[in-house]
Amino acid sequence: MAANWAPDSWTKAEARQLPDYPDAAALARATDTLATFPPLVFAGEARNLTAELADVAAGKAFLLQGGDCAESFAEHSANNIRDTFRVILQMAVVLTYASKLPVVKLGRMAGQFAKPRSAPNETIDGVELPSYRGDNVNDIAFTPESRIPDPQRMIRAYSQSAATLNLLRAFAQGGYANLHQVHRWTHDFMGRSPWSKKYAETADRIGEALEFMAACGIDPETVPQLAQTHFYTSHEALLLPFEEALTRQDSLTGDWYDTSAHFLWIGDRTRFEGSAHVEFLRGIGNPIGVKCGPSLDPDALLRMLDTLNPGRVPGRMTLITRYGYDKIEASLPKLVRAVTREGHPVVWSCDPMHGNTVKAVTGYKTRPFDRILAEVRGFFAVHRAEGTHAGGIHAEMTGQNVTECTGGAIDVTEQSLADRYHTHCDPRLNAGQSLELAFLLAEMLNEEMAERRKAAA
Repeated sequence: MAANWAPDSWTKAEARQLPDYPDAAALARATDTLATFPPLVFAGEARNLTAELADVAAGKAFLLQGGDCAESFAEHSANNIRDTFRVILQMAVVLTYASKLPVVKLGRMAGQFAKPRSAPNETIDGVELPSYRGDNVNDIAFTPESRIPDPQRMIRAYSQSAATLNLLRAFAQGGYANLHQVHRWTHDFMGRSPWSKKYAETADRIGEALEFMAACGIDPETVPQLAQTHFYTSHEALLLPFEEALTRQDSLTGDWYDTSAHFLWIGDRTRFEGSAHVEFLRGIGNPIGVKCGPSLDPDALLRMLDTLNPGRVPGRMTLITRYGYDKIEASLPKLVRAVTREGHPVVWSCDPMHGNTVKAVTGYKTRPFDRILAEVRGFFAVHRAEGTHAGGIHAEMTGQNVTECTGGAIDVTEQSLADRYHTHCDPRLNAGQSLELAFLLAEMLNEEMAERRKAAA
């Protein structure tokens, strides 16, 4: 357990990116109510995830983390949850089949509501109002009433997260993830993508392998791993009153866990020294992540790792890099070298989304697919050069057929962004672009595995 720590010790540190609730009593009532609710996840599940991430840190597995930039109350539906889940399944099976590595599946789902903002207020047509901070804080509608932070929204976010988790667990354990269903995970609208054809070919080969295994007596009834999967949830631990209210002491170990998700991360804007968010996360037993951007100095990162993981527990820390396609190869090596020199066991994961956001000529915020891919290639190139494991991908994506990121095999142009631009915040990869990324990732992983075999020979 962390020394001199309690779930509320963050309140004595500097907190940025938190809403200013006008009614303190209403906030206290909401958090008191949340504190009586059942946990959304369990300490044992979080420990299992830590163990799986330890394999990633050791180069024996790969982390696939993906989902919405910001979940919304309006778009909460079984179909949307299912569609994102099955794209993650497709990506995972492509990566596993190509690399022969287990894939840890981690959704940005069932809690990814709160969003950091670059400014506390925004101005539209001369009107200035508080910024939208996510559906668990205020409403996206640009009216004075909608932008007032409402603590009751945390109660609704808890309920939606519980419903989402319930469905995800059913999908993961109830047969939907059965490898014999691998052909059925394809979305109808992806039929014209060349990557959809390649996926069908991969699914055929998997089917043949399963038929051979069945003939040998290995089937879902004898090997449950063929019929179900582990699926974990994650979000940025931004809204600290909510996170504190769902932090519970594990009856088996006595350690504290944030039961709002299996995995929590600290954003680029809240990872400064003396941060309330760092103070909160240092005391929980969950595996945690830190976003690493261009402003992060190697010495500051080492001090943060000493704070967040003083026991150097493998699988505890994931470093999620977010530089931009034109900065990663110049900036990342110094962090990798510092962490390797000090012997910290970390998962290195690439967020190729946040550093590659541009404004289209049509006014929409977008992310060009070629820049996303270029950053991923740079990430793998750095780790090959340094002899470390490019261990994961962190993507904002959806199973819907949206037009938010330009490019990809089914070319989304700047002019077509308006067709299906549905995001509440940042542009997401659609299902076709996500599958395309998975195949390209698989090629890079294969190159890494080949380099390792050559070095070991």
